[in-house]
Amino acid sequence: MRVLVVDDHPVVRFGLSGLLSRHFDVIEAATGEESLTKAPAADVVLMDLQLGKGIDGVEATRRIRAMENGPQVVILTTYDSDADIVRAVEAGAIGYLLKGCEPEELTQAVRTASTGQTVLSPDIAQRLLGQVRDPAPKVSKREIQILECLARGLANKDIAKELFISQATVKTHLVRIFTKLGVETRTAAVTTAVERKLIRI
Repeated sequence: MRVLVVDDHPVVRFGLSGLLSRHFDVIEAATGEESLTKAPAADVVLMDLQLGKGIDGVEATRRIRAMENGPQVVILTTYDSDADIVRAVEAGAIGYLLKGCEPEELTQAVRTASTGQTVLSPDIAQRLLGQVRDPAPKVSKREIQILECLARGLANKDIAKELFISQATVKTHLVRIFTKLGVETRTAAVTTAVERKLIRI
């Protein structure tokens, strides 16, 4: 089995390659663009989310999965916000692991992903299970975008301009966000969203 490791940090790539080469044939890529040229030769891709300049891990995943007979993609990252997880899954990733995972977990995840089965870090799986058992009001994708804009300190008019919606629509979304998160201010909304891992800053 051949595994493509995609990470823009040379030390991380070297470490992962050394670990995985005991079990698989390993190839490396430092950028999203490079991953697209090497993906056809791989069975499984381990993809970081942040890849410096150029396309990020989510967009690279989307393009790889759009290839004819494209390999399975497992996200391997330090980021665990709901927004990151949703974006990755929507792009076609079959798994989501955190870089703090054990070596045995990583190698088994590669084998599992190669068979087309989903793989999740225990922390991610536990959180998703908790949401199923005790679901809070779901924050929509658009509301996540607005929360991300709030985290950047944008005013309503700037949010409206960036998302191509009216200021009145922004205000409506804010009311819904405040209600769902149980807060009364923009600052509290951002703080709560970060605590609940809906967004990252």
